[in-house]
Amino acid sequence: MTMDMTIVTISKSKLKAHMLEIFREIEASGQELIVTDHGKPVLKITPIREKATVDEVFGRYYGQVVYHEDMNTPTIDEWDEA
Repeated sequence: MTMDMTIVTISKSKLKAHMLEIFREIEASGQELIVTDHGKPVLKITPIREKATVDEVFGRYYGQVVYHEDMNTPTIDEWDEA
């Protein structure tokens, strides 16, 4: 079974026959797997991922964002219905 970043499905019977190999591929690729029973999706196997740090998520944007006013300025005046 080749895994890419598209949705991957597998039947229960094929999963049972190749479970250890499939689990290793899921761990390595990070790809989710949908398990089917008679063509109907019944389970989703999702690898556990560590949460990314703020620096990992936003680090490439440091020094690139321009603020035109104080970020802490209340915005209540902009919402008439509030």
